[in-house]
Amino acid sequence: MEIIELFIDETDEVSGIEAISVVENPAIESDFVALKNQEYKLAEVDKEKRILMGAALIPNKPIYRQSGEQEYYIYFSQATVRKASELFFINGNQNNSTLEHELELKGLTAVESWIVESEQDKSRMYDLNVPIGTWMVSMKVNNDDVWKKVKAGEVKGFSIEGYFADKLERPNEPVKQSVDKSVDDSEQKAQEVINELKELFSNE
Repeated sequence: MEIIELFIDETDEVSGIEAISVVENPAIESDFVALKNQEYKLAEVDKEKRILMGAALIPNKPIYRQSGEQEYYIYFSQATVRKASELFFINGNQNNSTLEHELELKGLTAVESWIVESEQDKSRMYDLNVPIGTWMVSMKVNNDDVWKKVKAGEVKGFSIEGYFADKLERPNEPVKQSVDKSVDDSEQKAQEVINELKELFSNE
């Protein structure tokens, strides 16, 4: 099965990430953390911050894709992950969000963004043991309906939406990191993907 690297074409004005979606099954298999305010101020009742922290994009992680009858995997290099995170804010997309890649949402804003640089990263405080080079995001949720879904466990992670080019020089296509529940997640297939990635990287 083909493994295709996606990258940002800086000559294409639409290339990059347009929105972050909150989803039940993130393809990156990394759930966000719903953070609550643990401080009490005077006689005020403890109020929720309504902040979600999670991985938006993980480098070198094979993501299953299907186009018609063609099945393949895509991945993003560390350099592309960093560039995507920068352009997301440069292009002013921090207020763009959707629910399950379908419903456009209001009231969600990316308020913090960083790349995991070491094992001492703050994400470790919340048991988010993502790889070095991962793009982490914290989002403020001022949307009651979405927050109800968070508390009910109906949404569990972030998923990106955007346009990328690939090394097969095909036209840019929108990429939505979502999970196809029909994917065979057997250990054998996973090992085949890992082996192909190792071979790919060793030839660069």
